[in-house]
Amino acid sequence: MAHPSQLGFQDAASPLMEELLHFHDHALMIIFLISTFVLYIILAMVTTSLTNSLVLDSQEIEIIWTVLPAMILILIALPSLRILYIMDEINDPHLTIKAVGHQWYWSYEYTDYEDLGFDSYMVPTQDLAPGQFRLLEADHRMVIPVESPIRVLVSAEDVLHSWAVPSLGVKMDAVPGRLNQVAFVASRPGVFYGQCSEICGANHSFMPIVVEAVPLTHFENWSSLMLEDA
Repeated sequence: MAHPSQLGFQDAASPLMEELLHFHDHALMIIFLISTFVLYIILAMVTTSLTNSLVLDSQEIEIIWTVLPAMILILIALPSLRILYIMDEINDPHLTIKAVGHQWYWSYEYTDYEDLGFDSYMVPTQDLAPGQFRLLEADHRMVIPVESPIRVLVSAEDVLHSWAVPSLGVKMDAVPGRLNQVAFVASRPGVFYGQCSEICGANHSFMPIVVEAVPLTHFENWSSLMLEDA
């Protein structure tokens, strides 16, 4: 959960988000070193009037400033490609959920069950209970079991939406007439908040996503109660 004046990312709640955070730190350190080096060169050029003919025309220096950036790009590209392939992997999901975006709410269908589905609307500000978050709380949460591979099929009924939960490291566009999929594993119990991340109309800011990760036994009890109510 993000908090005011936060500078970094939210705490990772999935192995995928942990990989993304590590890659961010890796790339940020490279950017920091490059920026420091460029600043030093600028200060050196500004504060000294000395010149060297070998610096002005040197084959060795030209080789260095051609090869070194290429090596830096490789150091960034290899981890990035690895994470891209990890994000695309769908390894035998234990549960499949279909998330459909509407103007302006989400509907969820648990496709492994015969009749388990519901709509998820934002809780109005005047109906919030103490401790709930304004514009982030939903009347029905998407409940999932902890440490189980989850596949979410994302689509939309009307306009473009985007199903995104930062703590889980997932973001997938919801396109009318198209079925996209994203997979993740919640590594710990908790409630994780997200929002539609594609401008979809007047109430774009009022269709939150709430994912609640619970132990498997609690999930089974919840699904049984939902099926009985249906």
